[in-house]
This record gives sequence, C-alpha cells and structure tokens, in this order.
Amino acid sequence: MTTEAHPPATARIHAFTDDALGDHDALALAELVRRGERSPGELAAAAARRAAAVAELAAVAHARYADPVFPVRADGVFAGVPTFVKDNSDIEGMPSNQGTVAFTARPARGTDTYVREFLSTGAVVLGKSAMPEFGFNASTEPEYAAPTRNPWNPAHSAGGSSGGAAALVAAGVVPFAHGNDGGGSIRIPAASTGLVGLKPSRGRHADSRLARMLPLNIVSEGVLTRTVRDTAAFAAAIERRHPNRALPPIGAVEGPPDRPLRVAVLLESAAGPVADPAVRESVHRVAELLSSHGHHVGELSLPFVQAVETAFLHYWAMLAAVVADTGKLADRHFDRSRLDGLTRGLRRKFYREVWRTPGALRTLARANHTYETQMAGYDAVLIPTLGHATPPLGHLAPTVPFDELLDRLRVYVGFTPLNNITGSPAISVPAGLAPSGVPLGVQFAGVRGAERVLLQLAYLVEAEMPFPRIAAPGI
Repeated sequence: MTTEAHPPATARIHAFTDDALGDHDALALAELVRRGERSPGELAAAAARRAAAVAELAAVAHARYADPVFPVRADGVFAGVPTFVKDNSDIEGMPSNQGTVAFTARPARGTDTYVREFLSTGAVVLGKSAMPEFGFNASTEPEYAAPTRNPWNPAHSAGGSSGGAAALVAAGVVPFAHGNDGGGSIRIPAASTGLVGLKPSRGRHADSRLARMLPLNIVSEGVLTRTVRDTAAFAAAIERRHPNRALPPIGAVEGPPDRPLRVAVLLESAAGPVADPAVRESVHRVAELLSSHGHHVGELSLPFVQAVETAFLHYWAMLAAVVADTGKLADRHFDRSRLDGLTRGLRRKFYREVWRTPGALRTLARANHTYETQMAGYDAVLIPTLGHATPPLGHLAPTVPFDELLDRLRVYVGFTPLNNITGSPAISVPAGLAPSGVPLGVQFAGVRGAERVLLQLAYLVEAEMPFPRIAAPGI
C-alpha cells in the first residue's frame, strides 16, 4: 500500500507527550500504579490536560476532570488508569444525553449494571464520550453540535457510534475507553482510528439496561484499546466477574495461536463486493500473513445475508420509531422535533413498512443457526471491518437526504451488523493506512464463544504487521 498520498503527520491531532501517561497502554500504567511509581490522581490529571489539548476533536460529551469517579476497588486489572464511559451508559451523578439535543438529561441516580462490571477493572472515569444521536449513525456527527474529528486526519470521521471513545484513545488522552456495539459501534470507530475493538459474544457480560429493553438483544459492551493485550486483559477480567458456563472460556490470552487454524475470507456483504482497492489489499495482506504462518485460508460465501440485512434495517428503523414515540415517557421535556434527520428518516421508514415487523424478527432470531451452519469447519472468518476507509465529515452526516444516507451506510458498514444479529464475537484490528492517511481495519469473526481464537489471531497481526502509530514511539 503506497503512502505517497498520505497527509503529513503534522496534520494529525494528538496529545501524546512526555508526562505521567507517556505512550503506555492500560496494563503498563496499572503496573506503574501498583509499584507506586504513579498515582491514580497523577494519571487522571495528565489525562485531563491531554483532553484539553485536543478539545478540537469534540470527543467529550461530559467532563468531570475536577471530580473523577475513583473505583471502590483498587485491585482491578486497570486499577488507577483513567478512562471515559460512553454517553448512553449511566454512572451515578453524570448525565447520559445519548448524543441528542431532543432532551437534556439530569444526573443519573444510579449506575448501570454493566457499568458496574466495567468499573470493577479499577478504572478512573473522567467523564462521558461523545456519540451520534442514540447511537444510530456510523459517524459521530450530531446535527446540532460539532462533529467528533478523527485524530489521524481531522477532516474525516472518527466513526460511530463509539466515536468519541475512539478519538480519545487514538489521540492519547486515555489508553482505553468504554464503548458498546449494536451494529458495529465498537468495531467501526476502532477501524477508523487505528484501534483494537472487540465485540464479545452475547452473554459474556451483564446486559445493560438498554439491552434488557430490546425485543432482540443486539448490543454488546466492551472497550477500544491501542493494544491487543489490553483488550485481552479486559475480556478476561470481565469473564472472571461474570462467568457464563454456557460459553467456552476465554481465559488469559497472551499471544498468537499455538495450532494451525482454518480461516475463511469473505469480501462480499449484502451491499455487494468490496470495491475499495485499499480495503481489499488490507484483507489480502492479512490472509497472506495467516498462510505464511501455517494457517489454512479458504473462501466463504454467506448467501443468506441479504435477507438478514433487510430484517436488520427494519429492526434499526423500529428502534428509532420507539425512541421517537416514547421519549416523553422517559423525559417530559423530550422534543421529537429536535431529533436529527437520520432518526426521523428511520422512523418514517418503519411506519411505511410496519407490516414487515413479525417476519423481520423471525429472520433475525433464526440467523445464528444459519450462520453457524455456514461457518462449520472454520475457526474464524477474515472480513473487512468497513466497505471503505472512513469518509470525510459530511458524507454520513444526518443532514444528508435520508435515502442517500441509507445507501451510503449500507456500503460503509455492510460487514458489521451480522455478528450483532447472531450474538457472535468479532474483533477489528488495524491493517494499514488509506491514501487519505486514516487507518484501515480488518475483522476476525467466529461463532459464539470464539473470543479466545479471535484474540490469538489479533495478536498475530499485531506482531507481524505492527499497528500504525499516530505519534513517534517513546514520546
């Protein structure tokens, strides 16, 4: 992949510097805290200064720098390490505004069940990260607020819906941040900003309040990190707190696979074959790497995905209609007229096709059986994370005419929703840079419970194709 068209590194926006955080990942910082070489307060103060230094990224929805949330327990895997929680997850004392201006949230009276699991890692929470309205968009570009910018190229999107989290981690403000994924919302911004993003299997963690309200739970919680080992350590820590004996254990994953694996390659989504040559090249490079290490690489077709995509689009539209029509039950000040163009368009689409609802729900409920049948004989599948590199801001803005925006989203994120629908895991890892200077990502996906194998494959890519860095090593 050529780099001649990449913008100069000076165009990047980041906060890496020679302070208490340095360029350490979360595990390294937690070790410094354990040895007494750094204090949680010192790290939190450094992160707050870094956040201020890159305020133009518009990645923070609610700041609590003067009064961070320190953990009750100080023995977690990331004890003392600063982080942010996404703006759709409740922490007592902080508002959860869901990325919208249709209402103004009051400070939450309690902490969400899953967030309590997240806090058990010992992390120090500095505030809430930005997101698009109700997490419906794949780009964090609120209609009535500044867009979240990509630290690698600020003219481009940081992805969504966990776009604020991704921008903060990629820019070096914090080494990891909370995200959740209902159609790719961890993996999309991870790919857009050069991070690792794991969507775990359904059942790996406690369900959030939002997930418990859904007729079909498509939401997984997790983190965005700069290293595979941070993601692996987080997954193991959550598993220890919330073991699910119906799923194969993840355990401690510390390196590449120790046996030959069968990995399929897929380059076609419901929207059609990938047209972007840089994306195709990134997948082929990773496939060649796997082959060179003795793994069997074949090709896979998933002919059922067109029907599943149609059902998912209807379900997505149904969720927008529910939000728009029941908002006043949650907040009497909710103003539906201030919803953005994407939410309004999805609502209209649902009511035009409301008759599809029973069939769509049946299709989604059956998808996992079909997926696992298609995956028989393979340990994982290698697929693009996105149909093309993250676009310039405006391309996926909610002000784009709805039908055009929907077509653009189908092409862009056609590879991510399937694993939400099936409840199966998928991990996005960096795989080079696009000509515009923004990162590209590839995914490894598997059947439910396959996180251990996916993390091992991610370690292999990280070791043999070192992830691009936004700043010079060593600061």
